[in-house]
Amino acid sequence: MDFTLKTYRELLMALQQANYSFITFKEFCEGKQGGKFIVLRHDIDKLTENTLRFAEIENELSIKGVYFFLTKKSVFQPDIINKIHNLGHEIGYHYKDLVDAKGDAEKAIVLFQKNLSMLRSIVPVQTIAMDGCPTSRYDNRDLWKTHNYRNFGIIGEPYFDIDFDKVFYLTDTGRCWDGEKYSVRDKVQSVFTQKFSTTKQIIDAAKAKQLPEQIMITVHPQRWTDNPIEWLWELMWQFAKNQVKFILNKIKIRR
Repeated sequence: MDFTLKTYRELLMALQQANYSFITFKEFCEGKQGGKFIVLRHDIDKLTENTLRFAEIENELSIKGVYFFLTKKSVFQPDIINKIHNLGHEIGYHYKDLVDAKGDAEKAIVLFQKNLSMLRSIVPVQTIAMDGCPTSRYDNRDLWKTHNYRNFGIIGEPYFDIDFDKVFYLTDTGRCWDGEKYSVRDKVQSVFTQKFSTTKQIIDAAKAKQLPEQIMITVHPQRWTDNPIEWLWELMWQFAKNQVKFILNKIKIRR
């Protein structure tokens, strides 16, 4: 069964056995990448018990990644953030300030500084990643058309600081690995043509050494669970969300 913690562990182990090293996004930005590597990224849009469990599983396998946290009340839990950081993972800011400011860049940059400071009061933060906010008309990345995140001690944002013609991008957005038709903003332009529908297909490709040497994988821990009821709920909820995002994409294309 896909999108379980068991399957996630199997994915990580297959990638390790294929001789990939795991680096944080901060390390990537600092130029520490080399050979076969994976930047393991987690977008924390919703805090569940699986968030910490993901970090623990990775720590058990001597794997480190980056966890991008929103600062909304339901997600901003200092004790969880601290525990994940203490397990050796990087913490980053998952920003959506332009959406929250309804497109006003000046209000948004004030929010950005406030929220970044809030997160930095708990752990060091040097990287950020936008939240796609698919139902909003605003793209959070547009904040950087009038401002520069490097002025705030930020060294990297994946959508600006990774060449996705060199780094293969995999994301479970939409609770699937081939969700481009559903994803409104969490997608990239790339020369890579490999497509996967299931996690098992990625595992098989890793075992057959058919994956590119440099990869970023984005996962959302709330989508992965061993609890049958939670698993079924997430499946149905994501199916409904995907239909809405599919329509939004069609509208966007027609414009």
